[in-house]
Amino acid sequence: MKNLFIDKEIKYTGKELSPHWIYKNFNICGDCIVAFVGEVDVRLDEMVDIEDVINVEPISSKKMLNFIIECFDCSLSEMVWRQRLFVAIIKETLEKYGKKVERQGDDLFFNGKKLSVSIATKSITSTLVHTALNVVSQGAPIEVSSLVDMGIDNIEKLAQDVMSAFCAEVESIYLAKCKVRGVIE
Repeated sequence: MKNLFIDKEIKYTGKELSPHWIYKNFNICGDCIVAFVGEVDVRLDEMVDIEDVINVEPISSKKMLNFIIECFDCSLSEMVWRQRLFVAIIKETLEKYGKKVERQGDDLFFNGKKLSVSIATKSITSTLVHTALNVVSQGAPIEVSSLVDMGIDNIEKLAQDVMSAFCAEVESIYLAKCKVRGVIE
């Protein structure tokens, strides 16, 4: 799996969670993960989480660390598993930084306040995940925690550490699948 930290601010509107967005904008074809920092403003008509739409809960923040994952060989169920694994890897990485974070499904919390958003979806050609961590706590529709609140200031290093750990885990899973002998009853 390829990965890239995009060293320019990008506003995330929800339109970026679409097939081949990474390929069209950053020339990375195939299974990949990218990270970037930017404002988040997802209007209800761009949201893929129907529950949030029903509850009229748009997503916004002045600055978030965004991750987009695209895979071409996963069902939606498999991608939700990868999403949960990815969020667990973020939690583990933050704990290596000495930060105590709680995980509930695909959500992370710091000091009892929501730190992240995450969604998995399916397109006609691929499955996709968007996960984002608040860099600052301003601009969200609810009270949230942030990486700044946690004392994390090197956002690119955090993103690289998370992406490297996720890519290593995906590769390890692939090798585990390839090394076993099939059994017949």
